[in-house]
Amino acid sequence: MGKIKVGVIGAGSISEMHFESYKNNNGVEIYAVCDLNEQRAQEKAEKYGAKKHYKNYQELLADSEIDAVSICTWNNSHAEISIAALNAGKHVLVEKPLCKTIEEAYEIEKAVERNIGKVLQVGFVRRFGTNTQVLKSFIDSGDLGEIYYAKASCIRALGNPGGWFADKERSGGGPLIDLGVHVIDLCWYLMGKPKVKSISGNTYNKLGNRANVENKSFYKAADYEPDKNTVEDLANAIIRFENGASLMVDVSFTLHAKEESIAVNVFGDKGGAEIEPQLQIVTEKNNTIINSTPQIDSLSFDFHKGFQNEIDHFISCIKGEAETISPVQDGVEMMKILVGVYESSQKGKEIYFE
Repeated sequence: MGKIKVGVIGAGSISEMHFESYKNNNGVEIYAVCDLNEQRAQEKAEKYGAKKHYKNYQELLADSEIDAVSICTWNNSHAEISIAALNAGKHVLVEKPLCKTIEEAYEIEKAVERNIGKVLQVGFVRRFGTNTQVLKSFIDSGDLGEIYYAKASCIRALGNPGGWFADKERSGGGPLIDLGVHVIDLCWYLMGKPKVKSISGNTYNKLGNRANVENKSFYKAADYEPDKNTVEDLANAIIRFENGASLMVDVSFTLHAKEESIAVNVFGDKGGAEIEPQLQIVTEKNNTIINSTPQIDSLSFDFHKGFQNEIDHFISCIKGEAETISPVQDGVEMMKILVGVYESSQKGKEIYFE
């Protein structure tokens, strides 16, 4: 097989991680770029040596030279473009979240089933972090025993990017669907991907994007508008699984917190682990609790290495050398959880899944 010819749809900020990772893979040719902003598409095409650039993704998908696509667009277009790409015979890497609704998730799953032999990989990039992979090897070998509890927190004090991130119609939600999807999936993946049983969740719209705050910088989307915001500031939930395990989570774009923080932990009946901010493994030996620190290059999630691992894995799957560790079924289950938190908050009660 020659080089895999890739098209990147959506040339915004996250696409840089895809472009750089594809560039570093010797088995890939970055062949085309598509963006609604044609000038941006042209600039990225020139930067990464792509032969073609498009404003319309359907024109890109009609190009028979392209083998695979990365979808780096607004969340509300993920389903439409993923299905069209599969139907056009392309392999697909779609950024998280898979889509906006459970119904859309099922439609994507059907498209994957129809297009046998085509890979769809969901961009759960934290699965590909070295700290995650090392910890999973400990869990898989039984060192932590049965994982029955996990908790995850990703708190920004001032971190609403605004723009499409703050527009519920395009994003599907705020910190829950943007940040929560990463830490919830990370825990769920390490817990063995148990089926969700019930969710009790809360969301709060109290602070907006706090454009009034001075003397503190934060990331702003390219289309940032300080007075526009229709997403939650904070979300929290307790998620119960059919196997009896549970997960507690809270995430925020903006909160009167002392500082930004991330903390992710899993607990088993033989040991526990902190994944973020740094990998630590806790076990027992000779009736003594032991804290262990693995000797690895990065104890925290390394974004560049994580994306490189994700892209390399995607290309290996296209070549038939591996099966994706982030299949569409996982994307569907994660959408159940995310949508379930919003539904529970809206109804003011715990919701149950059959």
